Amino acid sequence: MVNTVYTVAVWGIDGFEVSVECNFERGLPEISVIGLPDASVKEATDRIRAVTTNNSLPFIKGRTTINLAPADKKKVGSYYDLAILVSMLKHTVLENVFTDDAVFIGELSLAGELRSVTGALPMCITAREAGKKRIFLPLANAVEASIVKDVEVYGVKDIRQLIAHLKGEEKITPITYDDGITQQGNVPLLDFADIKGQEKAKRAMEIAATGNHNILLIGPPGAGKSMLSKALVGILPNMSYEEIIEATKIHSVTGILSPEHPVINTRPFRSPHHTVSHIGMIGGGINPQPGEVSLAHNGVLFLDEFTEFNKKTLEVLRQPIEDKMITVTRANYKLSYPSNFMLVCAMNPCPCGYFGSDQKECTCTQSSVKRYLDKISGPLLDRIDIQIEVPAIKFDQMNSGERAESSASVRDRVNRAREFSADRIIKMGLKNNPSQTFKKENCCFSHEADEVLKNAYEKLSLSARGYDRIVRVARTIADLAHSYSVERQHVFEAVQLRSLDRKYFNVL
Repeated sequence: MVNTVYTVAVWGIDGFEVSVECNFERGLPEISVIGLPDASVKEATDRIRAVTTNNSLPFIKGRTTINLAPADKKKVGSYYDLAILVSMLKHTVLENVFTDDAVFIGELSLAGELRSVTGALPMCITAREAGKKRIFLPLANAVEASIVKDVEVYGVKDIRQLIAHLKGEEKITPITYDDGITQQGNVPLLDFADIKGQEKAKRAMEIAATGNHNILLIGPPGAGKSMLSKALVGILPNMSYEEIIEATKIHSVTGILSPEHPVINTRPFRSPHHTVSHIGMIGGGINPQPGEVSLAHNGVLFLDEFTEFNKKTLEVLRQPIEDKMITVTRANYKLSYPSNFMLVCAMNPCPCGYFGSDQKECTCTQSSVKRYLDKISGPLLDRIDIQIEVPAIKFDQMNSGERAESSASVRDRVNRAREFSADRIIKMGLKNNPSQTFKKENCCFSHEADEVLKNAYEKLSLSARGYDRIVRVARTIADLAHSYSVERQHVFEAVQLRSLDRKYFNVL
């Protein structure tokens, strides 16, 4: 007789349903797991033997075959333990228990306790899409899984508690969806009010936040580049339910969710060290994992000391910046991860940090400055919409007791500008065509704005991509001004926010 229970496996950041079939026949006592399992799955049989012994559960005596279907997909991880044990117990203590609408997920300790697993959220989403109504998983993963709507999530402490629930002896209270856990959570890293001066840079950050533009900050050490970058998260709009699900899925499969914060309800801020490898940046590996560009999805990827990153690591950023998606192809797999992030880069203008400064003399030679700046390739630089200088702060600014504008106030303007943009797009009939939103003919440029754009294109020798970036930034500036048409002053500001590379990257 064959008994079947269901679980879910994770591949990339998505899941697929797995049928755990248990067949018992007379013969020598042996448990065989088939269906393309790896070593961690095969070890489940030893853990199950110990669990049954330590909990006085009847163990099938005979030849037992466990099949994990579909058999053509590799099964990796220890979260199959619970489903395998339940499929075996269906021959004994759970013989008449209905489980066809349930999914079982969890790793077992030798004492029978359920240990937390990675990827609980994508597994629960897959279970719901497969039509399952009940999900049994470790108690430590219950809050994370509870943000999936329209399913009953049961946090299980140990195997005895699960058996008692399934037999109707002692019911477990399901954890239901609570709007509270998807509300905006943690306090921003830094408030704009704490940053002295740098009004031009703050304006650039506001524009970047409104239109999700990539931004490069160039300036001497101690000018406030890192502080501005960390404060950026505080002026971004709150995350929607869909964005929370997407971000939490990615963090869930990497195993970096904490019990204190099991849901990513604030914009991610990732700041990898400059020694990160290109695999760490885009993802992959033997057992593939998302990289930094995916962990920053719907948030900010901050690269401090931009020129210190390995050139190969920087060049792999080109595809995710353009496509908002990263595809990792290896000999035995091909995976795609979402990577819709804001790229924020900070760098010094030279090795000593004072090239072009009017406060301190630069000690670098021209050749060393050129080598330093040449670490940033033209194609990558072309993909950064806003490039601004962050000068050293004057004493009067540092010593001023005047409090600057708060992040909350700036965020209100960003939210209003985004609402204006969404309303404009709906009125233009472009709601279902996001790729058309920033096409020049759909951005409503006035005749005077066209003339300014033409002069900038010719005098600055812009590439086609550079032209497109200025159009996008100008449209964002117009949205901040609540203007349906893009005027000449909007284009002037957009050009000024992009022409800085001529000072540093082409003068030597």
